Amino acid sequence: MDDLVTAPTQLDKHWLTEAVRLREEHAGPLEDQEANRRARQQGGDLATRIEHRALWLAERDGMGEALRHWKQGARLALIGLMLFAVLSGAGLGLAALGDGQRPVNVFWALGSLLGLNLLMLLGWAASLITAAEQGAVLGRLWLWLSERFARDAKAAHLAPALLVLLQRQRLDRWLLGALVHGLWLLAMITALGMLLALLATRRYGFVWETTLLAAEPFIRLTHALGALPSLLGFSVPDEAMIRASGDTLPALDLARQAWASWLLGVVLVYGLLPRLLLATLCLWRWRQGRERLSLDLSLPGYAPLREALMPRSERLGVQDPAPQALPQFQPGQLEAGASGALLVGLELDDQRPWPPALPSTVTNAGILDSRESRNKLLEQLSRFPPARLAIACDPRRSPDRGSLALLAELARNAGATRIWLLPAVPGQALDAARLGDWHEALERLGLPHADTSPLTWLEHGHD
Repeated sequence: MDDLVTAPTQLDKHWLTEAVRLREEHAGPLEDQEANRRARQQGGDLATRIEHRALWLAERDGMGEALRHWKQGARLALIGLMLFAVLSGAGLGLAALGDGQRPVNVFWALGSLLGLNLLMLLGWAASLITAAEQGAVLGRLWLWLSERFARDAKAAHLAPALLVLLQRQRLDRWLLGALVHGLWLLAMITALGMLLALLATRRYGFVWETTLLAAEPFIRLTHALGALPSLLGFSVPDEAMIRASGDTLPALDLARQAWASWLLGVVLVYGLLPRLLLATLCLWRWRQGRERLSLDLSLPGYAPLREALMPRSERLGVQDPAPQALPQFQPGQLEAGASGALLVGLELDDQRPWPPALPSTVTNAGILDSRESRNKLLEQLSRFPPARLAIACDPRRSPDRGSLALLAELARNAGATRIWLLPAVPGQALDAARLGDWHEALERLGLPHADTSPLTWLEHGHD
């Protein structure tokens, strides 16, 4: 669960991508300009960009954290179902043998231990053959408990997204199958353990009873059921023991031990081993299919994203790798293909008259004072990079990491960039130490800066 914070699995990525698609399908498109821009900068094919966009939106809107909560709830729900399986298995074993005061009817005991298990197993096999919904009741119970334990309103689309994602490649049958068989396996292990504990600490007698049938059907059934367990070393009562058990309660310890061994062997072979094999098969098929999961780009929610994430006029070129600390600016990246001059202010207050008088060849891009304005300008620069860009900064503010990262990103989208450190407002003095911090930070980024107006440079390309 918590590993999603640092290293989301491929399943987590597909899951969140599908959850974002469902959310937009029900509530309308999200505000995604910054997400689209980051996805385009990330590069890759359309599926990769859709996934990157969705992951950024999911973390921004809290769906990533909701997924971690949902997984925590799913684990708590699974623990609850496992405890229920343990208690059920213990109850089956105790109900089958009783308290030892009365003789045990071997076929009634066998029916109580294996009857429901075999019926559910046959139902699962039939639904597998007919491609019907797998583990519907148990699956819905697990999903319902997971949501209740998560208690996060932002997780509303996570469970439907998981089902849609898995059903698309029919992986839900293997995931829920592993869950169903795993819980039944736990129940049968507990029942077998309870049988061993009771048989080791109490003295039981075994009988079979009938009013309509003769002894031969019981003899044949006992030998047929005991054939496979006998290969594993379990005892099978002989014909004399079986006939004696149908007439009176045999007092021979040899007969008691033979019936006890036969009962344990039948429960192991026909109750526990099938669930173990099927749980292993489902887990193997689930892991195989999970590695082949991919996005279905033909879905309606993904089609409108193609133009936004892979525009026909997209600029080609080497994209800078994701920075470890601050983005590094390399001058001259966009000299070819860039044109025009642009002046923009970064978080300027009302104490400064803005903009200054500009030549006709210089465009005023306004003041970047909100996320929307930054996104809008970055989007514009990514499509129409200017040949010269001047960014006016107020040196009274501290050069925080976010501002410096934005300066570097703006500079990467222009042919040449200069940072204009504005002079002090009349009546106020600049802090020399803070101004020094600006100089040091801009030098680390490799961005040229000056305290004088860059308007001549913007208009003519030189001072």
